Amino acid sequence: MPPRSPSRPSRPRPDDVPGLPARRAALRLLDAVLRRGEPLELALHGAAQGLPREDRALTHAIAAEVLRHLPDLDALIDGATRQTLPDDAKARMVLRIALAQTLRMDTPPHAAIATALPLVDGGPRKLVHGVFGTVTRSEPTLPDPPTLPQPVVTRWTEQWGAAMPQAAALAYGVRPPVDVSLRDANETAKWTDALGGASFAPGHVRLPANPAEGGVAIPDLPGFAEGAWWVQDIAASCAARLLGDGAGRSALDLCAAPGGKTMQLAAAGWRVTAVDQSKKRLERLSDNLARTSLEAPTVTADLRQWAPPAPVEAILLDAPCSATGIYRRHPDVLHRIGPRQIAELAELQAQLLARAADWLTPGGRIVYATCSLEQAEGEEQIARFLAARSDFTLLPIESGELPQGMAATAPGWLRTLPDMLADQGGADGFFIARLARQ
Repeated sequence: MPPRSPSRPSRPRPDDVPGLPARRAALRLLDAVLRRGEPLELALHGAAQGLPREDRALTHAIAAEVLRHLPDLDALIDGATRQTLPDDAKARMVLRIALAQTLRMDTPPHAAIATALPLVDGGPRKLVHGVFGTVTRSEPTLPDPPTLPQPVVTRWTEQWGAAMPQAAALAYGVRPPVDVSLRDANETAKWTDALGGASFAPGHVRLPANPAEGGVAIPDLPGFAEGAWWVQDIAASCAARLLGDGAGRSALDLCAAPGGKTMQLAAAGWRVTAVDQSKKRLERLSDNLARTSLEAPTVTADLRQWAPPAPVEAILLDAPCSATGIYRRHPDVLHRIGPRQIAELAELQAQLLARAADWLTPGGRIVYATCSLEQAEGEEQIARFLAARSDFTLLPIESGELPQGMAATAPGWLRTLPDMLADQGGADGFFIARLARQ
């Protein structure tokens, strides 16, 4: 009987590869965003279900880096293949995950490929291994700032001109700053000093650096536990500022969760009711109110079916939108939002604005806001509304009502673009208009 030949070392079973569950979850998460169009934060729960906190965080980090650098990762992949891989091919997605870890997360190439190959078991392992090796041997770097997706560049160029997407790309490469709104605007100097930041307006502080970069959690900063402030981008805070002091008058904050604007209005003396259709998000709003010792009743309802028991003197409608204005924090919007989604959201916004406008008392004011960089969700929306409603007029925003470095446009509304406050860290993209009922 011939001697038995020595067996080959067995390849580790996929379940034995350390870190693989997080990579599998990242693959599911990216599929949910890029193929099904789900928001990254919402899809994370299903994609990473059952994973420990550390693996969930890693899953999110990998997916976010892939999305932020997607065009540049694809350019590297396409430069190393004879035949272009389909956009939705698993091999392309796995290569994106492996390269993002190596080029952006300091993962050694051998570790990145070790957790990549099991993702294509039964598939083109040799192809993935070969392309990855070809790319990494050339010691590539990703562009800084990242390249924006071409459809987004085209759309924004048509609306704003060529300079806008260039500024957007520069802003994309910088970590967004952390702004906080204060419960008591009279304590601006106190908290600016305590937090070591800078203030652009009463009730605002911009932190000197993102706490996460120094390993500091937001809840551990001075003033958070006692409810002296809450995190809120400076552009987002402008909407509530435009309603001024409440002096006990009635107000509605529509689509209110997670509650930054509700807390602003309550702190300014409004008797504000917060309405949102998400019960879970309203629970978070209630927690924020409790921490800040501010009061506002909450209502869980769909605004298309709900109506207040009586007219109110002020309304803040932060309408559901494409969220393209917060692309720096949520890179998934650049890949899952296109003309169809923008048109659908603009139709919903028009419905909500028309309905909410009827809940105002004569002389009452409504502030309409969207965190969008699309004119269909801002300028065009208000122009159509005013053309249809002769009982409403635009109340132009005065320069003294806005933070330093911000200015209203000629018609009198606020449009924040990527070049605004660029030297100070920038601001989210917003459209805000204030209207009065005659």
